[in-house]
Formats: sequence, structure tokens, C-alpha cells
Amino acid sequence: MTESFTTSGIRGESRPEEHGETGEEGRNEPSVKTCPECRGRIVHNEAQAELHCRDCGRVIESDQIDHGPEWRAYGSREKKAKSRVGSTQTQLLHDRGLSTVIDWRNKDTYGQSLSSRQQKKMRRLRKWDERFRTKNSQERNLKHALGEINRMASALGCPDPIRETTSVLYRQALEKDLIRGRSIEGVATAALYAGSRMENTPRSFDEVAAVSHVDKLEIERAYRYLVDELELEMTPPNPEAYIARFASQLGCPDETERRSRELIRSAIEAGVHNGRNPIGIAAAALYAAAKRTNQEVTQGDLAEIANVSKPTIAKRYPEILQAADEVSNG
Repeated sequence: MTESFTTSGIRGESRPEEHGETGEEGRNEPSVKTCPECRGRIVHNEAQAELHCRDCGRVIESDQIDHGPEWRAYGSREKKAKSRVGSTQTQLLHDRGLSTVIDWRNKDTYGQSLSSRQQKKMRRLRKWDERFRTKNSQERNLKHALGEINRMASALGCPDPIRETTSVLYRQALEKDLIRGRSIEGVATAALYAGSRMENTPRSFDEVAAVSHVDKLEIERAYRYLVDELELEMTPPNPEAYIARFASQLGCPDETERRSRELIRSAIEAGVHNGRNPIGIAAAALYAAAKRTNQEVTQGDLAEIANVSKPTIAKRYPEILQAADEVSNG
């Protein structure tokens, strides 16, 4: 699929770290690149709020307006505390984060506990606020699906790019009415599987089925349906994409991970990966690299992490070593 997934955000308040002269790559990039007098370089002086030529000193523009905040912050925590703008828009919420959210803590702005009467009032307001956030059945569907996506992504340790891509895929499926006749959980899980592959951090069907409320067969059917209807261009997973996760779970050093990637590249060059499970190739390459770097990694540990059988690893790793030797020898 050639369509790109982006999320638009609200511009936050920011300020440069230092005052002084900055070039064309600074925060306030000048519209004039060179001096009209001597063709010298134009620089921006924030302290004087002006643009001037570095060579001849001619002032191009003065009395510029500073669109940044009036306060200073010397750390992320202080910046967050002083900022008066909202969070950026996100695809992870059904309303993209533009609605209000009433805090669950029954305290005022000074940290004091609310009275019992005020607490009852806040509970009533939270209830109505929750009801008004979803106006129709489509928004309720999306809210439930995105909640499931976040839950499964957290259980799998998926980063934010995967969650964002998955949310966009589910929104597209909902807009094209592809959810009709299928469970919300099944389509959401299929979108998560597709999103992880599109972000080059694939998860297997067994992994996503383990954290889903539907079985593996339904996920596979929903995934094939999404790929066909949304016209997704899904390339076969690269075995190298699994190495970082497996090595991290085993606690392998960087040298072992690097050698395993080299072995996979040699195996791909020799065509050993054709027609074989990429997860099995990745597990076998990591086991072969561990043997060559004298790391104590057993086939049982790798089989449990990669969810493949020990005979698969035992059969594949000699082939990978042989392919690496053939590539290195010529």
C-alpha cells in the first residue's frame, strides 16, 4: 500500500535552548536566504529580534514577534507543568484526543480532597461526560476497538508507531463498513497483526492470538479480508526483524545479535529462507550465532521464546551455518 499514515498534532509551546544567533536551520528560518546588498549569509538574532547580514551587518528585518511562550523551562517536567496547551492529536483515541477528560481523583487544584457533596457531583459529571464522548454506534464501536488495540499492544510490548498504524487501519475498515458481520475483537487483532508487519516489527499469529479474545482462525480470516479490501501491499516478514526482540528476551550481548544478523543476510543471499517460516530462521540464526560467540543459549529457551519447535531450530541452524560459510568462501 502506497498510502502513508500520519497524525496531525497541535503545535505546542516551545522555546530555544539558548539565545543568540542562529542560521537558516534555526527555529525561525528567515524567508530571505542571502543579503540583497552583498549576497552574504542572513542570520537570526533572537536577543535583538532581528535578521541581519553576517558579512555587511545590514538589518533585513527588525522588531520580530516571538510566537513562543513567555516562560522559561529547564527540564521536561518543568515544561510540562508550565505548558497551557493540550496534548497532540492521536489516532489512539476515538475522538483523537480533542474531547475533555475529567480527572478520576477527587481533589481540587490545591490538592485538597473534595467534600462528599462535591464528590457526588463529580461522579455524576464523569458519567455524563463519558456518555457524551460517543454520539453514535460507530463511535462506540471505534472506542471499544481502540481500547482493545491498546490493551493487546501493551501486552505485546508494541511501540507507539505500531499502535498508530493499527488505529488508522481499523478506522479505514470502519469507514468502508468492513466490520459488518465480523467481531470487533477479530478485526482489531487482525489490524494489529497487519500494523506490526507494516512497521517492520512483526508479531506471529500465535502471539497476537494469545492476547486476543478470539481464536487464531478468526484472526487469520479477518487479516486476509483486510488485506484484500484495503489493498494492503504486505511483503513477507524479514527474519532479521525478529532478532532484536529474541536477543533482548534471552539477554544476548550485542556481538551475538550482530553475528545473527550477518548469518541471516547470508542465508537470504543463499536462498535458505525460501519457503520457510521466518521466525524459525531467526531463532536458528540466533542459536547459531550464540554457538559461535560461546553463549549459553539452549534450543529449548529459543523455542519457547520464538514459539517454534526444537526440531525446527535443530534442522535450520546447520543450513544457516553452511550458507554463511559458502557465502564467505566465495
